[in-house]
Amino acid sequence: MIRKLTPENIAKTSSVTLRHYNEHAESFWQGTKDHDVSQNRSTMLEHLIGPGPFRILDLGCGPGRDLRAFKEMGHEAIGLEGAESFVKHARAYSGCEVWQQNFLKLDLPLQFFDGIFANASLFHAPSQELPRVLKELWQALKPDGVLFSSNPRGENQEGWNGERYGVYYNWEQWSKLVVAASFSEIAHYYRPTGLPREQQPWLASVWRKTMKKARAERREA
Repeated sequence: MIRKLTPENIAKTSSVTLRHYNEHAESFWQGTKDHDVSQNRSTMLEHLIGPGPFRILDLGCGPGRDLRAFKEMGHEAIGLEGAESFVKHARAYSGCEVWQQNFLKLDLPLQFFDGIFANASLFHAPSQELPRVLKELWQALKPDGVLFSSNPRGENQEGWNGERYGVYYNWEQWSKLVVAASFSEIAHYYRPTGLPREQQPWLASVWRKTMKKARAERREA
């Protein structure tokens, strides 16, 4: 892990990364629109409690590929995205409501979502900010709600990859951070499926909002 970032450098991780996505919005869309992440969507949906349809937040929805897929399944899908170009594209492509926010300044309603789908997005949050972000996602979920996350994995390297900031967690560190935010693990796996581990760059995990643990922590405080 790197040394602690200043407030100015934290803000830069967001502004420069979002500028990159704005400037490369069309090429990003062409390069990702046909990616098959149905396994990830299905993994989150199968662990939601109740008959549905469900209210889902697509966190870092990008141009709206998965947002549209959730809507076509009959769910109430809401996108959240920081890059203005992606916000416009996602609204037009999916027909869904899309909130323009970045991870450093989230403004989410409390206990509002059944599931939060964070596919290839949370790794952009600086490590020192991630605990706060996870807590805010926990608060936005209904009791027993589900958080899905998929990120490019590594050995906890953090820094710039060109014009994009990222943190590349291994499973041990990632699980430690999410558990500390009062989530309990349901499952985790590596992608793409069916390949040797060294050819699986993506770490996917699904988590349930844990109410008992949070209440115990409040009593101890």
